[in-house]
Amino acid sequence: MGGMDVGGGIAGKLWNKFRSESVFVNYTPFFVCLAAGNLSADSFHHYISQHVHLLNAFAHAYELAEECADDDEDKKAIRNLRKYVQAKLKSHDSLVREWGFELPEERSLTNATVKYTDFLSATASGRIEGERVPGKLATPFEKTKVAAYTLGAITPCMRLFAFINKEIQALLDPNDSTHIYKKWIDHYCSENFEAYAFRIEELLDTLSISLTGEELDVIEKLYHQSMRLEVDFFSSQPIIQEAVVPLSRTLDPAVGGELSIFCDFDLTCTAFDSSAILAEIAIITRPKADPDGSETQLARMSSADLRSTWDALSAQYTEEFEQCVESITTTETAETFSYEGLCEALEQFAHFEKAANSRVVQSGVLKGLNQEDIKRAGQRLILQDGCKGFIQKIMKNENLTAAIHVLSYCWCGDLIRSALSSAGDVKALNVHSNELSCEDSTTTGEIIKKLESPMEKLQAFNNILNNRDKDGQHLTVYIGGSVGDLLCLLEADIGIVMGSSPTLRRLGEQFGISFVPLFSGLVAKQREVVEVGSSNWKRLSGTLYTVSSWDEIHAFILGSPS
Repeated sequence: MGGMDVGGGIAGKLWNKFRSESVFVNYTPFFVCLAAGNLSADSFHHYISQHVHLLNAFAHAYELAEECADDDEDKKAIRNLRKYVQAKLKSHDSLVREWGFELPEERSLTNATVKYTDFLSATASGRIEGERVPGKLATPFEKTKVAAYTLGAITPCMRLFAFINKEIQALLDPNDSTHIYKKWIDHYCSENFEAYAFRIEELLDTLSISLTGEELDVIEKLYHQSMRLEVDFFSSQPIIQEAVVPLSRTLDPAVGGELSIFCDFDLTCTAFDSSAILAEIAIITRPKADPDGSETQLARMSSADLRSTWDALSAQYTEEFEQCVESITTTETAETFSYEGLCEALEQFAHFEKAANSRVVQSGVLKGLNQEDIKRAGQRLILQDGCKGFIQKIMKNENLTAAIHVLSYCWCGDLIRSALSSAGDVKALNVHSNELSCEDSTTTGEIIKKLESPMEKLQAFNNILNNRDKDGQHLTVYIGGSVGDLLCLLEADIGIVMGSSPTLRRLGEQFGISFVPLFSGLVAKQREVVEVGSSNWKRLSGTLYTVSSWDEIHAFILGSPS
């Protein structure tokens, strides 16, 4: 998701902190269908009818905030914001017609709309959960504080709206006059609306200057709550057509629909590579030599020698990896997707990875690790933001038949299981990786080798699919970010590349693989659903989807986190 500079005050800081949650609005059926240009008119009319209630709530909140502000300039600024909303309400009918739509019928408020309008009203009235505000606002400072709280509750809506519509506008052909929602999108991408959003943020910064740390924390909570209410508001918009999101809802449980999710571990689930973690455990747990000079049960080199050996192994791995990439990418780039050419190239990586693992075993750096130390390190391993929450949601979703498989080059399956144990029942997680050989709970230095190459990963992937129930509707999603994941990414119904590995992209493009941002890919897929009448995902198509966070994956597969 693209960035947006909104200044360095509290408004900018809060937007930067919570901006990642915008994906849960972007990936709603409402916005994906709208971006594709095939959102049904009835769905849009329903949204418009609910949006009017929100506009009235904003106008009322501004009115109460103006009464609370003690500075004439602040009062004037809030009054101008209220006038903008009131003018929008007055011109609303003509705007809707200008966008090319009939006026919607009056509709009752949905639960999501009620929650949002009640939240705005309560905040502007000084009724804030967990905050002690007198029933009757007596002092100017108490009133000013509530004015700031009110702006904190309003600000994210406007910034979110400007941000999302710019994300959508970037996907549209500016010369395409057939997109029925283009005028609506352009309206919210206009300089006029951007200036309005910026004025709200600027005023929030001004009103917050004199607040204490605790009061600023209240604004942060209100800002975040408002973001979540926005997510709920757009997630609740009824869609009567077939939509490609969330993916889990496209599976029909009545016909045995099943979702198989595969993912890599290192740098996909984690923020760090597990091989370095295991080496560090070996180095820091190196026991001191006995005073009499005798050796421990499993003789090992000194801590300093161990670190020196590991550094040399790491440097050699990096150098040979780069050489392997260079030898492949110096060949002529394929004009079209070449699966055969890719497989031949990946054979070189297979030889390279196996040779590197053999050097590690021969070095003895993995000798003498205690299994409990490995498990404790796994429990403290830092996961990518959103990874744990996504896995938990999948495992606890009673309306979804799904299986999660981790396919990894990691040398130790126990490390993976410990790292992911906080997400739920470890037995429900299917870990496929190498293992460290142990005697009496201590590693021997040998690796029980199971997955060392892209081909072995693919074989494990296919074996899992061949063993599942053949009946019913099945979908496979593979999430990875390394060269070793390429074949599985292409074999899955939907291959999602996590992060921005330049080597993966360089190698993929060498053999004609296209890398498409997931959101724009879904918009294109939504158009295809309406035009062709099919939502079948194409395996081995040479197209992979890219994301920058687990929140995007969560939004795509499961929808709203609430």
